[in-house]
Amino acid sequence: MTSKFETFATLHVPGDPVVLYNIWDVGSALAVVEAGAKALATGSHPVADANGFADGEQVPIDFALANAKRIVDAVALPVTIDFEGAYSTDPEEGGRNVARLAATGAVGCNFEDQVIGGEGLHPLDLQCRRIEAIRSAVGESFFINARTDLLLKTQDHGDAVIDQVIERGKAFAGAGANGFFVPRLADPRQIERIVREVPLPLNVIAFPGAPSKSEWASAGVARISHGPFPHKALMKQLQDAARAAIV
Repeated sequence: MTSKFETFATLHVPGDPVVLYNIWDVGSALAVVEAGAKALATGSHPVADANGFADGEQVPIDFALANAKRIVDAVALPVTIDFEGAYSTDPEEGGRNVARLAATGAVGCNFEDQVIGGEGLHPLDLQCRRIEAIRSAVGESFFINARTDLLLKTQDHGDAVIDQVIERGKAFAGAGANGFFVPRLADPRQIERIVREVPLPLNVIAFPGAPSKSEWASAGVARISHGPFPHKALMKQLQDAARAAIV
């Protein structure tokens, strides 16, 4: 019998991307399942917003884990969790935290390289040690979607910066990651280059003004996330409906 992890991993096909319309709780998960999703993914920002916290690991870890388990237990689809920086800069502690996440039944997580609550990115050697520790803690049947926030930290998205993105992607692959997530990536030429040079399925995020699904597919993208935008759109609809009813 194919495991949920195996099902999820095989959805990452360059040129035929799996679409993850990000969720934040059981209700949103069930709605997206009914819409025909093949897998589910939380977003840290909507989870935080929906529960009265700021983004950036301000959701208490026990709350985040309980929320993940409630979602996993409510659906039959594979569920991956945006786990930000694993709630620790220490590799071993981060690994233990992700092992706790894996114990909820989640098939994978996003794991980012920005310094949460600080400036810039973690040094590449440290980030690779963190990924290695996670892999050691969870074993092989867990999808580590290694994220670089490099393009979020600079307005310069030129070839020299893409060189750094590729360097990080290759290193993350060597450390044991299963996927490579590059938020704000939009240029098809740059995407094609990353797909050629980084031996991991590429994840991008849909944002206003971004390429279409077909354009991303043509460039070799394997996974499209929607991040905070579904929650933001739904809250805007709620606000508009409430205003119309109240006024």
